[in-house]
Amino acid sequence: MKDNAVPKPVYLKDYQPPRYFIDKTELTFKLFEGYTQVFSRLHLRRNPALATPPTALRLDGGDQLVLKSLRLNERELTSDEFESGDSYLEFDAPFDQFVLDIETEIKPQLNTRLEGLYLSNGMFCTQCEAEGFRHISYYLDRPDVMSKFTTRIEADQKTYPLLLSNGNKIASGELTAGRHWVLWED
Repeated sequence: MKDNAVPKPVYLKDYQPPRYFIDKTELTFKLFEGYTQVFSRLHLRRNPALATPPTALRLDGGDQLVLKSLRLNERELTSDEFESGDSYLEFDAPFDQFVLDIETEIKPQLNTRLEGLYLSNGMFCTQCEAEGFRHISYYLDRPDVMSKFTTRIEADQKTYPLLLSNGNKIASGELTAGRHWVLWED
């Protein structure tokens, strides 16, 4: 959705149970001046309560996402194996359980909508409620799809000495070229 577009209403009468669940989400944010690389590893499974098992998976996305790569169970999908638009990514998911790796690039420095990842007063911030996560990576961005998260953040140590996320800090360290990282579990 463009910044000036009117949001489409969502009604309770139109509710459908999720076709898939995300049991675990592993995120890596690599913060740079001018852009951020986001690596998402999603551990998905079909909703067993559905009478007819789905074959396609449709993920929500934002119009400022740049898809760099998409892998299903470690296999790179070619551009003719998925469809994407300003607000979605869709492909055939022929497995009951699978791992999906998504690499996107975003520009939080240009994000003025204050959803997803954005820069405010020199500090990276996130706002993911209620549908802000779709501006970070393609995802089942709805409140009835819950997931365990690990979030790794990498950045320049001098510019960004504190790297915070939700949950408990479980590891940290230094990288080359003056960068450092922290891993959080939520």
